[in-house]
Amino acid sequence: MKVILLLIIYFRSRVMALNYHLFPKNFIFGTATAAYQVEGAWNEDGKGESIWDRVLHEYPDWVVDKTNGEIACDSYHKYKEDVQLLKSLGIHFYRFSISWSRILPTGKADQINQAGINYYNNLINELLNNGIQPYVTMFHWDLPQALQDEGGWVERKIVNYFVDYAKVLFDHFGDRVKSWLTFNEVLQFCEGGYSLGEFAPFVQKPGVGGYLCGHHVLLAHGATYRLYENYYKEKQNGKIGIAVDCAWYEPDNPNWDKDQKISEITMQMTCGWFLNPIIFGNYPEIMIEMVRQNSLAKSRLPEFTPNEQKLLGGAVDFIGLNHYSTFKVYPATKKLYNQPSLFSDIGGILYHDASWPETAFFYFKIVPWGIRKVLVWIKNHYNNPPVLITENGFGDDGRLDDYDRADYFRQYLYEILKAIQEDSCNVTGYTAWSLMDTFEWMSGYMVRFGLYHVDFNDTERPRNRKLSSYVYSDIITTRRISWDYYPKWPPS
Repeated sequence: MKVILLLIIYFRSRVMALNYHLFPKNFIFGTATAAYQVEGAWNEDGKGESIWDRVLHEYPDWVVDKTNGEIACDSYHKYKEDVQLLKSLGIHFYRFSISWSRILPTGKADQINQAGINYYNNLINELLNNGIQPYVTMFHWDLPQALQDEGGWVERKIVNYFVDYAKVLFDHFGDRVKSWLTFNEVLQFCEGGYSLGEFAPFVQKPGVGGYLCGHHVLLAHGATYRLYENYYKEKQNGKIGIAVDCAWYEPDNPNWDKDQKISEITMQMTCGWFLNPIIFGNYPEIMIEMVRQNSLAKSRLPEFTPNEQKLLGGAVDFIGLNHYSTFKVYPATKKLYNQPSLFSDIGGILYHDASWPETAFFYFKIVPWGIRKVLVWIKNHYNNPPVLITENGFGDDGRLDDYDRADYFRQYLYEILKAIQEDSCNVTGYTAWSLMDTFEWMSGYMVRFGLYHVDFNDTERPRNRKLSSYVYSDIITTRRISWDYYPKWPPS
C-alpha cells in the first residue's frame, strides 16, 4: 500500500509540474550569437581575413540587401554593454563563437594574435564577473581565408589545423570555459558551402563536396575531443559537444510504411549523419547503403578506418541541438536531379504544410511539436544523451512589439517541457537565438531574430529591448511558462 501511495504522489507531482509548466531546477537558460554575425572589427587588431570577409567584399550583390558583417553589431567594441544586456535577461549562460582568424590570422598556430586572445579573455572574464557562464563554439562557419586557399574543409590536412587551433583555445581559455562546442551546424556549412555553393566559400561540388567536408569535420571533432580528454579534461574539468541542426521530417502520411521509411531515412542522413559517428563510430548503415546505391563505381561517401571509428565512437559529452522548423516528406517516384546530391541520395521530397504558420524566414514554419519529436528520436536512437538546445528562434522584421516571437518561445519551450516530463528526454537547457539582431548570412539584416533590436543605420548600433525579452526573462525567473504574461507595452 505504501509503494502504491508513493507512486501516486510521484506521478501526481509530475502531472502538476507539467500543468503549471515548471522547468526542473537544474534546467538552464541562455541565449546565443556568432562571431561574424555580431563582432564587426573585421580587419582590426591583427585579425585575419575569413571566407565571409572575402566573398562578401568581392560579391556584395549575393546578399539580399547587399550588406556584410564588417561592423555588424560592433560587439567587438561593445561587449561590456552586451554583457549587461545578458545580465538584464537573467540568463545562466551565453553561447558565443570564437573567430578562428581573430586568434590565428593565417589559420595556423605558428602565428597567434595576442589582441584576439585579449578580446576573448576580456569577454569571458566580463561574463563570469556578472554570473554568466561562457559556452564557446570553436567554429561557426567563418573559416580563415588562408586555409580555404589551401582547399578548406574538403582537404584532409585541415583536420590537423583545427586541432592545433583547438589546443590554442584550451591553453588560453580552458581554465574558465567549461562548456565547448566544436562546430555549429555542419550540415549547413558543408552542404551549403561545398556542395550547393549557397554559403561561403560558395564551392559547387554537388553530392561530393558536402560529404568530404562532413568527413573531415567529424575527424576534427573526434581528434579534438581526444586531445581534451587526454591532456586537459582532468585539470580543466570541462565538457565538449557539437551543435547539430535537426529539423523534423514528418511522414506525409504517418499510416503509410513508405512514408514512415523515408522519414526515418531523412532523419538518419541529416541529423544522424553527424550524431551516429560521434556516438557509435560510423555513419548510419542506411546512409552508407543509400549513397553507395546512387554512386557509380566507388561510393561518394568517404569511409572511416577502424582506428578512426575508435577515435569517433563516444567522442561527445553532450549534444547541442539547433532546431527551427519541420517538414513533411514523401518518397520520390523518380530520380530527383540529373547530378548527385544529398537529397537525391535520400530520395525524399520535402514540403511545408500550408496550414503551418509562417515566419519572415521562408525556410522556417512554426511547428512546435516538431522539436519534441526530434528530442524523442535522439533519445530512442542514441541512448538518451544529454541534449542542450543550442539554437531555437523566430525571424521577423525587427519590430519591438514582437508578440509572435514571445509566443514562439512559449510554444516551443512547452513542447520541450513535455519531452522532459512525459517522454523522459534528457534535455539540460535551452538557448534562444539570438541575443540581438544580427547579420543573418545571405539574408543580411532583412530578417531579425534578436531579443534586442539593433539599429544598423546608426553608427553607434544602439540596442533596444523587445517585448519577447521580457517574456523570456519571466520564464527564466519563474521557471514556468505563463501563457497570459505580457509586459506593459510600450514601456513607460
